[in-house]
Amino acid sequence: MKRPMNEEMARGIEGFRLPRYGEIPDVGLFLEQTTKYVSGVLAPLGGLTVTSSMISNYVKKKLIESPVKKQYSREQIAYLIFIAMAKGVMPLEGIQTMLRMQKERYDVQVAYDYFCNEFESVLALVFGLKDTYENVGAEHSEYKTILRNAIIALVHKVYLDRSLAILQSRDDGE
Repeated sequence: MKRPMNEEMARGIEGFRLPRYGEIPDVGLFLEQTTKYVSGVLAPLGGLTVTSSMISNYVKKKLIESPVKKQYSREQIAYLIFIAMAKGVMPLEGIQTMLRMQKERYDVQVAYDYFCNEFESVLALVFGLKDTYENVGAEHSEYKTILRNAIIALVHKVYLDRSLAILQSRDDGE
């Protein structure tokens, strides 16, 4: 008997949590370690990956700072998690604009932790794990509205990708 689609959709999403800024390793990770860490964080969402060449490209395009002694810091890893997620719904130029806006308004820890909370709230709502949206943060700025819309687009893309993968696996199983 086939599982109901909503159960399959929620599997792996229920309990999903992005690491908060203070939980990201701050020992300096080499490129391959950084790639493995970020990919591991994003794996439950399916389809979101980062490669060594992508990271090198983000450094070249100045989306993130160059590594110090070939090691990536907590700040750089937080940016990489955001970039790896956002690139599925916006061009790198758009991500660059968002990062510039963030740097003008908030420090990395505040912005990244806000992103995590907002993402998880929208994810739970879209996947039917919660009935209401948890409003994150008291400030309502243009930047936060843009970020929220990017997050909504991203979560809907994750939902669509999971839906299609489940349907495809069902078709393959018949």
